[in-house]
Amino acid sequence: MNKATQAPAAVLMVRPYRFNINAETAGDNAFQQQQLDIPQSDLAACVYDEVTTAALLLRDQGVEVFLFDDEVGQSPDSVFPNNWFSTHADGTVILYPMFSQARRHERRHDIIEALGDRFSVTRVLDYSPHEQNDRFLEGTGSVVIDHHHGVLFAARSLRTDERLVQQLGEDLGCEVEVFDAIDNNGLPIYHTNVMMSVASEFALLCKELIPDQLEQQRVLNRLHTCNKTVIEITEHQVRHFLGNVLELQTSKGKGLAMSRTAFNTLTDAQHDAIKGFADFIVLDVPNIERSGGSVRCMMAGLHLTHKPG
Repeated sequence: MNKATQAPAAVLMVRPYRFNINAETAGDNAFQQQQLDIPQSDLAACVYDEVTTAALLLRDQGVEVFLFDDEVGQSPDSVFPNNWFSTHADGTVILYPMFSQARRHERRHDIIEALGDRFSVTRVLDYSPHEQNDRFLEGTGSVVIDHHHGVLFAARSLRTDERLVQQLGEDLGCEVEVFDAIDNNGLPIYHTNVMMSVASEFALLCKELIPDQLEQQRVLNRLHTCNKTVIEITEHQVRHFLGNVLELQTSKGKGLAMSRTAFNTLTDAQHDAIKGFADFIVLDVPNIERSGGSVRCMMAGLHLTHKPG
């Protein structure tokens, strides 16, 4: 794990044809819009365009984008592939157990086979059978990974089973940092990647959402041990998806992909601090954000090694 690169130079994205708001996930996703104010067909068309434009912009930045279409539309959230699989520098691909039954359709063997055609895949670990026992772990939504130092950060929630986090740590040879994160309404943060992001040299963290002072300090200590400069963000900024960002390797260096919604909440100090480490890649995805996820959720980082030729 310690030879892994934190910022992937390639990502996988899914362009949906029938995007919709998932009623099954409304109970614990406080970021999700509950009702539509436009026809579903119009929303789906807007989201299709947002993914297309985002993929083009990323490619213009030198990021390799593998874009798959979801024409069938069995899952309303297929635009968020990072929840159902992850990739790792040792050639591991992991499939995850999903809370929403509708989202389980997102696991696609054709995508895994396509990755195997282009990249060196040494093993596929399938955690999805844990769904039968109501145990869930939703990929890099549930777990924020420091690939370089081999550390998994995870906030306990309905969608993040601590036992599965520990198993993931054992399978990947990673250390684990698990904690509680609670919003100001007393609800658990549903996905860790809405409140924190780990980049090569820095991390964004909303520490005020970690109520236990010992756990809060433990997370901060772990980030400092991993040589990260911690840039603190507020719950208001979390609500506007500033935690849901992803560092990428571009043709010019490091870039931090985030939504326009998130970018507009940055303070001058935060802007300057991030700019010292990475350029901004700002994507306009307001309709995708209606579903409670943003730019990080849209991109599954590909940490695998390309096959020769």
